[in-house]
Amino acid sequence: MMVNSTSSYFILSTYLNVGTLKYLYFMFTGMLYILIIITNTSLIVVICMNRSLHEPMYLFLCSLLVNELYGSTGLFPFLLVQILSDIHTVSASLCFLQIFCLYTYAHVEFCNLAIMSYDRYLAICYPLQYNTRMTYNKAIIFIIVIWLYSFVKFLITLSLNIHLTLCGNTINSLYCHNYLVAKLSCSDVKVNNIYGLFGTVLTILVPLLPILFSYMKILKVCFSGSKQTRQKAVSTCTPHLASLLNFSFGCCFEILQSRFDMTSVPSVFRIIFSLYFLIIQPLLNPVMYGLQMSKIRNMCQHVIRYKMFACCRDTM
Repeated sequence: MMVNSTSSYFILSTYLNVGTLKYLYFMFTGMLYILIIITNTSLIVVICMNRSLHEPMYLFLCSLLVNELYGSTGLFPFLLVQILSDIHTVSASLCFLQIFCLYTYAHVEFCNLAIMSYDRYLAICYPLQYNTRMTYNKAIIFIIVIWLYSFVKFLITLSLNIHLTLCGNTINSLYCHNYLVAKLSCSDVKVNNIYGLFGTVLTILVPLLPILFSYMKILKVCFSGSKQTRQKAVSTCTPHLASLLNFSFGCCFEILQSRFDMTSVPSVFRIIFSLYFLIIQPLLNPVMYGLQMSKIRNMCQHVIRYKMFACCRDTM
């Protein structure tokens, strides 16, 4: 049966019939979303409200945290509605909107981590020249380019897929997935495949090259430098490396699951793998950067102490 993608709906087949347990899943998912909002927003406010944190490193971190909120908002409200619903369908327009949000989130995340690795390379390898090589204005330009590049790139992808004629409307996923929608197409997808291959190479290579270059240089300095240099490298790169590896593994899980037959894997594990990079990353980043970066940690402690003092003073 032909289905016109511009006016159809999609069925999400991965959702299980769990009866009254759906209310427990709804509460758990809602609590995760609230936790993500609170932790990421708190760090964004701390960075924005304190001029001492208006440095390139913290601006890139702020962009990363804003992206976590953006990606989470593209996923969690949709999940919450679907968990409570008995009929797991979504309109084509909302489906394509979610595809755009989640794909741009992933691309901005990877590019932002790449720029942060380059920033760490400058700070460790050229500490005396860092303030001239990475200025506040340069950091703002980098952030604007990252977001614009990601949005334009996936607007083109979306415009190609929206006009496809589909032969089905069942997506084997918890949320809308660009590759799975394209697999339903009956029309010629040669242009889509060529652009998709080109876009995938750009998505991987553009961020990966500065990451590899930066860490090769950092490792070289660490092996040839003093103990103090190695300690500085470890303290500044640990949260970034943890975030980068976590996000990369999560994306690999999702790519493998969407492109290969995973029916032999229990459905619970398939669900966890599909949501991993969309849930764990927004939870991990505020904790990692908040605890590891001394300036942010000290500022948060100062804010907490100030609020506790204010509360005690008001009650006296």
